Amino acid sequence: MSGKQSDRIQFGPFEADLHTHELWKHGTRIKLVGQPFEVLAIFLARPGELVTREELRNRLWPGDTFVDFNHGLNAAVNRLREALCDSADDPRYVETLPRRGYRFVASVINPAVTRDDAPLVSSGVASGVASGIAPVNHLIVGPIEAQEPDDRNISVVASLGSMPDLTPDPAPQAEHRRGWGLRFSGGAFLLAFSAALTFGVAVALVKKVGPWAEAGVVQTPIQRIRPLVNLGDDTSDPAFSPDGSRVAFHRGGSRPEDSGIFVKTIGSDQVVQLTSNPDDQCPAWSPDGKTIAFARQNKEEFGIYMVPADGGAEQKRDAERALTPTSASFHPNAANVRGISERRLDTGGVTPRRGAIAWSPDGRTIAFSGGASIFLLSLENSTARQVTQPPPLSEDWGPAFSSDGEKLLFVRSSETRFPEELMTISTNGGEVTQILSEHARILGPPQWSFDGQSVIFASDRGSHPSLWRVSVDAHEAPVEINDSGAYPAVSRMGYRLAYQRITRSLSVWEMDVTAPGKEQHILVPSTSETDQGPGPQMSPDGKKLAFMSDRSGTMEIWVSDQDGRNPIQVTAIGSAGTPRWSPDGQSIVFDGRGRDSNSIYAVSLKGGAPRMLAADGVVPCWSQDGKWVYFASRNSGDWQVWKVPGEGGALTQVTTRGGHAPLASLDGKYIYYAKTMYANPEIWQIPVAGGEERLVSALVRPVTWASWKVVDQGIVFAGSSGTGRPVVNLFSFATRRVRPLGSLITVPFWLDATRDGNTIVFDQPGWEQAQLMLVENFR
Repeated sequence: MSGKQSDRIQFGPFEADLHTHELWKHGTRIKLVGQPFEVLAIFLARPGELVTREELRNRLWPGDTFVDFNHGLNAAVNRLREALCDSADDPRYVETLPRRGYRFVASVINPAVTRDDAPLVSSGVASGVASGIAPVNHLIVGPIEAQEPDDRNISVVASLGSMPDLTPDPAPQAEHRRGWGLRFSGGAFLLAFSAALTFGVAVALVKKVGPWAEAGVVQTPIQRIRPLVNLGDDTSDPAFSPDGSRVAFHRGGSRPEDSGIFVKTIGSDQVVQLTSNPDDQCPAWSPDGKTIAFARQNKEEFGIYMVPADGGAEQKRDAERALTPTSASFHPNAANVRGISERRLDTGGVTPRRGAIAWSPDGRTIAFSGGASIFLLSLENSTARQVTQPPPLSEDWGPAFSSDGEKLLFVRSSETRFPEELMTISTNGGEVTQILSEHARILGPPQWSFDGQSVIFASDRGSHPSLWRVSVDAHEAPVEINDSGAYPAVSRMGYRLAYQRITRSLSVWEMDVTAPGKEQHILVPSTSETDQGPGPQMSPDGKKLAFMSDRSGTMEIWVSDQDGRNPIQVTAIGSAGTPRWSPDGQSIVFDGRGRDSNSIYAVSLKGGAPRMLAADGVVPCWSQDGKWVYFASRNSGDWQVWKVPGEGGALTQVTTRGGHAPLASLDGKYIYYAKTMYANPEIWQIPVAGGEERLVSALVRPVTWASWKVVDQGIVFAGSSGTGRPVVNLFSFATRRVRPLGSLITVPFWLDATRDGNTIVFDQPGWEQAQLMLVENFR
């Protein structure tokens, strides 16, 4: 944290730096930028006082403004409440005073002017409590189970002034197994405070946690997320030691000698480098925690190696010399300059195919992907035994042992890409059990939960990487537990989760397909740092560009000149996306988050608030005559294309066999749409007047539902070249053939084109970094 001490304000578990415009919770930085942070700063400067809406308008939107002020302020306050986990109905921080404004009701502290013997700066409005004592509005009463002290987060209260905030973070899928909770609000608060005061006095007389725990009062474990390491390089492939105290991982350093397998001890800044080869990946711990196995994969070889977990010489397994997890044969080779002794791995004639490996709980075998199957490699005699028998055109990979070593969890992928399945099988072989069929990519090996009752996996369903949990036994829909993670690792002790988070800056690029060399350049740099956006769309006359950006603090629709200059924010609803121009270029239709679901809105570029056209819908587009707005919705139970009059009104279902992301043909005769929301969808069409739903061509398979556009000649779409770099193709309506228009650096999610198909706009990352994150108190 930085900034002058006098600019830091504390309230509850939060600390805000008004100089650097940063917000932390329990030491973890929370993203809150732009207008939402400005609103917070205004509130913190005047705790307990009314801040009128007019004052906020003058501070945040001085002079003439393009957006509707009321929507903009509401969106900023809502985003602030989301960051603070606050509620308008039962506020702990921001209270709404109807038709007047807002009031910040929590106690605030400025560490620069607060001493142990000085009164705290406090609003005292919401709680009605003496200055300096935070209200206690959540108690957990019930039996206590033994666990590691750092997982309880129990604080011994030495005085009433240091009473901890017992309010847990909202955790949508958290398993509360340790008791039952009582929430207090309104008149019941006095009872809660009285109880808290009683417990506080009792605890103030106690020197140890034990007597307090015996009283049956504990703080709900709070999930805390923070970076695992701060190396400045890409980090990936996390793996916990058996006791959960250390994490092994891959580091892709800026120099080859800074790359390889590393180990970090949780709670310490120390990082130990075990190997120095950038091709090393996928570490796996021996059950005694003394040895780490890992894969080394490049064009010349694929091998499985071992190295002592505290550093030392690597050892490559082979049939001539068998090693056990406790073998004392890890010694440097004097003939090797790097002091590394390597021996060739004998996999019994099986060629390894992927890097993900797993070490059995009894320490006797290592599971790996060989050919298309999962094999178990004996560490006693270097023989490999096939465990799975995938069907033709399928591959099994990503093994993970259950805690008792009796089952293997793995992924079964199809050469046709989807579905990808989560499966289990006995380590002795036999029938497989399907846990989940996923119509999206599974990103990294799945993991057993700490209790073995569920599976944690990463998927790009919804078009961005996220973590999910699915029950092993009950066939229920998976539940999202994190919206920005991949390659998870779950500790078997210590209640910890690690995962890889990719941070990127997305920009809007333009390519002239008629120019020599297919000239490409940036139109709008750094529209956002999320997997949302920018969704660029050129106006019908080609003179304007609409796109998504979170530069104001929330994701909104912006409009600029065609070259990206003179950008203007045109929405302020808190979460807007997928802009589409009206045929006359005077309005934009888009989707945005409503109270309960995404909704379809239209906004006039002449000003005014957005109009809601339909609830429960996404990805809209205009008809060519401007009379209808088409969109995707699950109103009928599954994704279908629907339409609504451009001025609002009754909804009409268009497709019945599945549909997503509609686009109107330029002659107004057809509606084209992606068959599904998953990767590489088929493109289908249906007459505007109704009729048969049919596939356009098996040749048209864009990489995403948003990376294609209908033009005069046909359909422009981003696809795979089959040889490396992705390409932009044109499917011709006349010839029914596909020809390439140009190549791209990376696969875009969004793509748009001018009517003649000569100019393409698309998204590309400006920079990208893979960073490992650590979650404490993960159940």
